[in-house]
Amino acid sequence: MSASVAAADAPKARRNNSWWLIAPGVIWMALFLVAPILLIIYVSFWTQTTFKIEPALTLQSWKTFFGSDTYLASLWTTLRIWLIVLVTTFVIGYPTALFVGLFVKNKTLSTVLLVICVIPFWTSFLIRVLAWRPMLGKEGAINIILQKLGIISQPIEALLFTELSVVIGMTQIYVVFMVGPIAFMLGRIDPNIIEAARDLGAGFSRIFWKIIFPLSLPGVVVGAIFVSVMVLGEFATAAALSGRKVNLLGNIIVTQVGSLKWALASVVGVILTIVMGLVIAGFLRIVDLKREL
Repeated sequence: MSASVAAADAPKARRNNSWWLIAPGVIWMALFLVAPILLIIYVSFWTQTTFKIEPALTLQSWKTFFGSDTYLASLWTTLRIWLIVLVTTFVIGYPTALFVGLFVKNKTLSTVLLVICVIPFWTSFLIRVLAWRPMLGKEGAINIILQKLGIISQPIEALLFTELSVVIGMTQIYVVFMVGPIAFMLGRIDPNIIEAARDLGAGFSRIFWKIIFPLSLPGVVVGAIFVSVMVLGEFATAAALSGRKVNLLGNIIVTQVGSLKWALASVVGVILTIVMGLVIAGFLRIVDLKREL
């Protein structure tokens, strides 16, 4: 009888142990993720006046955001630049990852190439951003090289302090986050599968679309999530390379916090969080990362 009771209590004991194991993570997430988000949502409904903010709930800050062409334009600009940078990082990053993860057979060389991709992160983020100014300026290196080669006769002024310069800077900074996950997934592909497809007469194009790309899709999704989260929350690159001509939602938050307009800053923060959540949820519907990884 006692043996049967002990056997019946065993699953309950395992469940209790499981709860104790996940409790620290749950507490951490509740204190440092859920609670701050709830606080930001709460503050977004506070009453904001010129010189002070009161905890009297109102929709005024929300009406101010959605009633302002400037703030709505910042929202659309953020989404547009995010989409452009996402595409450019994929277009540049996937071939690079394909070469490193699949075509380079030597694992040591593959690791060295990935480390080379990460070398820019050994310097300050701000230095990497500001380094583009002498490159993209009217008298910058790119214009000088193009003129020396006879490709252009006059310097291209649109390279700096425009939306294009922001896209170039963000693409260079965040492309490595697309390369890494894709190269990792490509490195896991069994070469025998590709060899078998070749033996059956499949060309590279068919092998790529039927085998390589589907198997690397989880890496693409992970890279896209990394790039999306960082680009949507950006403010420093836009401020440094656009001459403050390009306002993203991150720039609006910095400006409002600097002006002590906590309620409006919270509104923008909530909207940005919702956008990020929708983007991540959309990517996670493409691939079941739990199963694939």
